Amino acid sequence: MGAGLNEDRRGFEGQRLMNEVPRYDELFNPVLDAIRSLGGSAQNNEITQHVIKKLGLSNQAAEQPHKDSTMTELEYRLTWSRTYLKKYGVIENSSRGVWSLTDEGHAIKEVVPDEVVNSYRRNKEKSVPKAGQIEISDTVPIEDIDDEALEWKSELYGVLTKIEPDGFERLCQRLLRESGFIEVEVTGKSGDGGIDGYGLIRLAGLISFPVMFQCKRYQGNVSASVVRDFRGAMQGRAEKGLILTTGSFTPSARAEATRDGAPPIDLIDGDTLVDLLKNLSLGVTVTEHTVEEIKIVPQFFDSV
Repeated sequence: MGAGLNEDRRGFEGQRLMNEVPRYDELFNPVLDAIRSLGGSAQNNEITQHVIKKLGLSNQAAEQPHKDSTMTELEYRLTWSRTYLKKYGVIENSSRGVWSLTDEGHAIKEVVPDEVVNSYRRNKEKSVPKAGQIEISDTVPIEDIDDEALEWKSELYGVLTKIEPDGFERLCQRLLRESGFIEVEVTGKSGDGGIDGYGLIRLAGLISFPVMFQCKRYQGNVSASVVRDFRGAMQGRAEKGLILTTGSFTPSARAEATRDGAPPIDLIDGDTLVDLLKNLSLGVTVTEHTVEEIKIVPQFFDSV
């Protein structure tokens, strides 16, 4: 009887852990394992999917939203995990959002979480805090990203979520045109079975094929059922689909989008969307500032 009760308790505890989002420091080694297992480099979404599978997290844990953010709680904590590991020197990221192991990261199998956290905090104490900087929480920290990047992205998110739905469709139409699509049309307010518009993408100026797209202008997470319904509306009309949202996609939605044997659907979330608008200069202007580097040459004065 006692053994049976212990097994029940272990089963209950395992289920509880599957339904909980791990702390950011508990994700250090799963992040390293994800990047290593994916060939030494990985994008954010690939890391998230690997961690979910590796830790056996339930949909409840993987899809829990983070407050009013476009991210899930898991994505939010993974963002912090990557930040800590980057400051620790074991991973780095490119301007294209690809994370990779450094030489030090390749040389180790795992890190000691407490050492990573303590190293980060020691370096933080040495740096001069920026005005208005938010202190780090001991449990779930505030994202440590460049203040200017946070400011413009937050402002742009706010603008996008206030656009009327049909205005957002026209914005997506313009974005696709600027990205190389041709004959891009929107279906109008009546909709078309979940299809908001369609266009043609041409490869190498020779081959073109139709793409159906759907626009979701809201802050929440797009679920797997939305992806399935959209694919159903596409059936027999296009072999490629695209969903653009100001929010995010649940892990199950991302898995559904690339499900084997089904027409693939590309997903553009809010973070990718604002980066595209910036890169295409749509509603965003970028001003570069030149910084002077001044050096004194004492030898010049010696020869005067």
